[in-house]
Amino acid sequence: MSQTTIVVLVQQALLVFMVISMPILIVSIVVGLVISILQATTSIQEQTLTFVPKIMAMIAVIYILATWMLSYISGFTINIFTMLPSLAR
Repeated sequence: MSQTTIVVLVQQALLVFMVISMPILIVSIVVGLVISILQATTSIQEQTLTFVPKIMAMIAVIYILATWMLSYISGFTINIFTMLPSLAR
Protein backbone atom coordinates (compact mmCIF):
# COMPACT_ATOMS: atom_id res chain seq x y z
CA MET A 1 0.00 0.00 0.00
CA SER A 2 1.52 3.28 -1.08
CA GLN A 3 1.35 6.61 0.67
CA THR A 4 -0.88 8.02 -2.05
CA THR A 5 -3.43 5.27 -1.45
CA ILE A 6 -3.44 6.02 2.26
CA VAL A 7 -3.88 9.74 1.62
CA VAL A 8 -6.77 9.09 -0.78
CA LEU A 9 -8.48 6.79 1.75
CA VAL A 10 -8.09 9.37 4.52
CA GLN A 11 -9.47 12.08 2.23
CA GLN A 12 -12.47 9.91 1.38
CA ALA A 13 -13.07 9.12 5.05
CA LEU A 14 -12.94 12.81 5.97
CA LEU A 15 -15.32 13.63 3.12
CA VAL A 16 -17.78 11.00 4.35
CA PHE A 17 -17.50 12.42 7.87
CA MET A 18 -18.18 15.96 6.62
CA VAL A 19 -21.13 14.91 4.45
CA ILE A 20 -22.71 12.93 7.30
CA SER A 21 -22.25 15.64 9.93
CA MET A 22 -23.14 18.65 7.76
CA PRO A 23 -26.98 18.47 8.06
CA ILE A 24 -26.76 18.14 11.84
CA LEU A 25 -24.37 21.07 12.14
CA ILE A 26 -26.40 23.28 9.82
CA VAL A 27 -29.59 22.65 11.80
CA SER A 28 -27.75 23.34 15.05
CA ILE A 29 -26.40 26.64 13.71
CA VAL A 30 -29.79 27.74 12.36
CA VAL A 31 -31.62 26.87 15.59
CA GLY A 32 -28.93 28.62 17.64
CA LEU A 33 -29.19 31.71 15.45
CA VAL A 34 -32.99 31.82 15.75
CA ILE A 35 -32.85 31.41 19.53
CA SER A 36 -30.15 34.11 19.76
CA ILE A 37 -32.29 36.52 17.75
CA LEU A 38 -35.27 35.78 20.00
CA GLN A 39 -33.11 36.31 23.09
CA ALA A 40 -31.83 39.61 21.73
CA THR A 41 -35.29 40.90 20.89
CA THR A 42 -36.82 39.89 24.21
CA SER A 43 -33.75 40.77 26.33
CA ILE A 44 -33.64 37.30 27.89
CA GLN A 45 -30.03 36.54 28.74
CA GLU A 46 -30.35 32.92 29.84
CA GLN A 47 -27.37 30.98 28.42
CA THR A 48 -28.89 27.53 28.85
CA LEU A 49 -31.98 28.38 26.79
CA THR A 50 -30.36 27.37 23.51
CA PHE A 51 -29.31 23.86 24.53
CA VAL A 52 -32.68 22.11 24.67
CA PRO A 53 -33.98 23.34 21.28
CA LYS A 54 -30.62 22.56 19.64
CA ILE A 55 -30.54 19.05 21.06
CA MET A 56 -34.15 18.40 20.07
CA ALA A 57 -33.52 19.68 16.53
CA MET A 58 -30.37 17.57 16.17
CA ILE A 59 -32.19 14.46 17.39
CA ALA A 60 -34.98 15.17 14.87
CA VAL A 61 -32.47 15.51 12.02
CA ILE A 62 -30.73 12.30 13.01
CA TYR A 63 -34.09 10.52 13.20
CA ILE A 64 -35.15 11.82 9.78
CA LEU A 65 -31.82 11.22 8.01
CA ALA A 66 -30.71 8.05 9.81
CA THR A 67 -31.42 5.72 6.88
CA TRP A 68 -29.56 7.97 4.45
CA MET A 69 -26.60 8.31 6.83
CA LEU A 70 -26.44 4.57 7.36
CA SER A 71 -26.59 3.81 3.63
CA TYR A 72 -23.89 6.43 2.92
CA ILE A 73 -21.56 5.01 5.57
CA SER A 74 -22.26 1.41 4.56
CA GLY A 75 -21.57 2.26 0.91
CA PHE A 76 -18.21 3.71 1.90
CA THR A 77 -17.46 0.66 4.04
CA ILE A 78 -18.38 -1.73 1.23
CA ASN A 79 -16.14 0.28 -1.10
CA ILE A 80 -13.23 -0.03 1.33
CA PHE A 81 -13.77 -3.79 1.75
CA THR A 82 -13.90 -4.34 -2.02
CA MET A 83 -10.66 -2.39 -2.40
CA LEU A 84 -8.98 -4.35 0.39
CA PRO A 85 -7.56 -7.22 -1.71
CA SER A 86 -5.91 -4.77 -4.10
CA LEU A 87 -4.50 -2.75 -1.18
CA ALA A 88 -2.83 -5.78 0.40
CA ARG A 89 -0.32 -6.13 -2.44
